[in-house]
Amino acid sequence: MHIHSITRLLQNEKMKSSHSQKGAESKGTQAQNQTRSEALTSDLELTDDSLEEVYPEGGMAAYLVVFGSFCAIMGGLGLMNSIGIYQSWISTHQLHDVDEGKLAWIFGLFNFMVFFCGIQIGPVFDVHGPTWLMAVSIVLYAAVFVSIGFCEEYWHFLVVNGLVAGSATSIIFVVPVATVGQYFQAKRGAATGLAMAGGSLGGVIFPLIFDNLSERIGFAWATRSIGLITIVLLMVGCLLVRSRVSFRDTLPLNKSILPDFRILLQHNVLLMTIGVFFIEWGFFIGLEYVASYSLAHGIGKRLSYLMIVFLNAGSVPGRWLPGLVADRLGRMNTMIATNVICIIAILGIWLPASGNVAAVIVFCVAFGFASGSNISLSWGIDWCADSWSNS
Repeated sequence: MHIHSITRLLQNEKMKSSHSQKGAESKGTQAQNQTRSEALTSDLELTDDSLEEVYPEGGMAAYLVVFGSFCAIMGGLGLMNSIGIYQSWISTHQLHDVDEGKLAWIFGLFNFMVFFCGIQIGPVFDVHGPTWLMAVSIVLYAAVFVSIGFCEEYWHFLVVNGLVAGSATSIIFVVPVATVGQYFQAKRGAATGLAMAGGSLGGVIFPLIFDNLSERIGFAWATRSIGLITIVLLMVGCLLVRSRVSFRDTLPLNKSILPDFRILLQHNVLLMTIGVFFIEWGFFIGLEYVASYSLAHGIGKRLSYLMIVFLNAGSVPGRWLPGLVADRLGRMNTMIATNVICIIAILGIWLPASGNVAAVIVFCVAFGFASGSNISLSWGIDWCADSWSNS
């Protein structure tokens, strides 16, 4: 009996020892697997951190996007760059009895909508791409150019020229250039400037069309003729402007279309946002009021309208050439230089001009060249980069 008990005890101890050894081996295997998993995860994290987005910097798809953006911006921002013509006409015709201060609210609302709506348009573009947004802009522009001929009351222009036209322009102000930025990095300044030059070209052509047609066929049909050209250009842009596949694939599935203001917690983004805010605030003063200024100082009506043409003509090379320089010397450095030229043009030429025709024309060309670069260069900067050495 005792021998049997001793034998059973020895067997139990042997089984416990065997289980203990297997448990130790299992724990060792788990520890090794966990170590390997952590090492693999670390390698993947290093790989993800070390990978950088590779931009095509050219190719058929990229160049078609630039051309489509050029066409869309020529149509959409052509209206914005011609806004001084509409202000001068409306103030002397349909709303001639409205106070200038009250009249300014129409075009003030237009500018507000152009920039304010971009806060929401950007996140929608990130999630859904450019096509649907540009299609919406076509519908809005069609509504503007059809209905503007029927506007007679102050509130009509406030809604059509201010609210609807501003919303439509905001889409074209954001979407095409943001898409160009997906295809270019090293050459982004030149590509963005070339696309934005379309707006300046529209600002040259549309006032000339309006000036020639408004007296012959009337305000309504002159604006509808410009609207037809605008719609055709926007349709070309809608067909050609496409997001890169790699950018769409990197978006999280639950990406929100609401703006994320946490990006302003980055001090470089916050400072740049404030700076561009004040630049854009001052940019439109010359563009909107140079025609009214010329009329008020006794310059002929036709030549006053042509001041907008001179300003936009200077802006055509101003949108593109500083972009070429910026890609080499830095985009922020170039933007600072062009803003200094704007200040010199305003304080040194426009204010002392006192209605002198030659001085006003020189101001328009100089200010157009320098201010035209501000829009294209602000889009070309790497806002979220840790270092601004390339900007």
